[in-house]
Amino acid sequence: MKAVIQVGGKQHIVAEKETLLVDKLPEETKDLTFDALLTFDDKNATVGTPTVKDAKVKAKVVDELVKGDKVVAIRYKSKKRVNKKHGHRQQYSRIEITSIK
Repeated sequence: MKAVIQVGGKQHIVAEKETLLVDKLPEETKDLTFDALLTFDDKNATVGTPTVKDAKVKAKVVDELVKGDKVVAIRYKSKKRVNKKHGHRQQYSRIEITSIK
């Protein structure tokens, strides 16, 4: 069975025993419970309005701080001696889906 959950303003399709990167969560969170927006398997699907009744997705935090790839932004104008370069690394939390009920 798979489900669609919303974490940090983004929606993710998840299955049991799957790990995914989400936006950094507060450090005191260890066990998480999400409401399922949609659940589906091979034969049927259940769409929530806005969430599926009695459908919960449980997860646990595996790593609290994972850094993403560096994104570099460059501003350059030829023949003007104007150039600016700055970078950013987004911080993520790695979670593992334990059960979908």
